[in-house]
Amino acid sequence: MLLSASTAPAALASPNRVPDVTVEFWLIKLLAVTMGETAADYLAVNLGFGLTVTSLIMTGILVVALALQFAQKRYVPWAYWLAVVLISVVGTLITDNLVDNFGVRLQTTTIAFTVLLAATFAVWYASERTLSIHTIVTTRREIFYWLAILFTFSLGTAAGDLVAETFDIGYLTTGFLFGAVIVFIALGYFAFGLDAILAFWLAYILTRPLGASFGDLLSQPVEYGDLGFGTTFTSIIFLGCIVALVLYMSLKKDESEEGHRRGRQNPA
Repeated sequence: MLLSASTAPAALASPNRVPDVTVEFWLIKLLAVTMGETAADYLAVNLGFGLTVTSLIMTGILVVALALQFAQKRYVPWAYWLAVVLISVVGTLITDNLVDNFGVRLQTTTIAFTVLLAATFAVWYASERTLSIHTIVTTRREIFYWLAILFTFSLGTAAGDLVAETFDIGYLTTGFLFGAVIVFIALGYFAFGLDAILAFWLAYILTRPLGASFGDLLSQPVEYGDLGFGTTFTSIIFLGCIVALVLYMSLKKDESEEGHRRGRQNPA
C-alpha cells in the first residue's frame, strides 16, 4: 500500500499538503501511534497530571501545532508529523477520558467513533467527491483530513483496548491480530484489486491499535505479563526514531525539490 487512493490530477492549482504514502510514511506513522499511547500514559500517570489536566494541556498544544500545519499550505515534514504525533496523543486521551473518567464502555466508544468516522467520510465525500489523500490541496479538504485522522486514533485506541483488555487476550496477541488484518488488506490491494482509498484508510485505522498494543506491551509492568520498560524509556526511544525519520524525510524532500528546480532550469 505504498500508493494510496486515486492518482492525483497531473497538475493541481496548489501543492498537496500531506505526504506521499511510502514505506517511510507507514513506519513513522506506526512509531507515532505507539508513542501516542505511551506518552499519554507518561503525562497522565508518571508525571501525575491526571487525564483531565493532561487532555487540556495536550489539546492546547495540538491546536497550536495544527495552526502551524495549516499555515504551511503545503507538505512540510516537521509540521505535518508534529501534528500527527500530537493528534495521536489527544486521540488516545479522548478515549481514555470517556472510559476512565465517564465510565463509558469500550464497546460503546468503539461503535461511537466508528459512526463518527463514517459520518466524517460521508460528509467529506459529499462535499469534495473524493477521499484521496493525493488531493489535499484546499483548507476545507485539510479540515476533513485532520478530523478523520483524529477519529481514527480515538477509534483505534478504543478497538485496541477492547480486544486486549475487555476480551482479555493480551497486548501481544492483539498486536499480532491487528497486524495480520493489515497484511490481508495489503494482500487485497496488491493482489486482488482492493480499492486503494478503502485499503489506505482501513490500514491507517488499524495501525493505531497495532502500535498501541506493542506500546503497552513494551511499557506496562512485568507483573502484568508485559516487558516493563516503562512509559518514559519507551516514549523517548520512539520519539528519537521519529525525529531521525523526519530529518531524513526532510532532507529527501529538499533533494527532490532541488532536482526538480535543476530540471526546469536545464531542460533536456
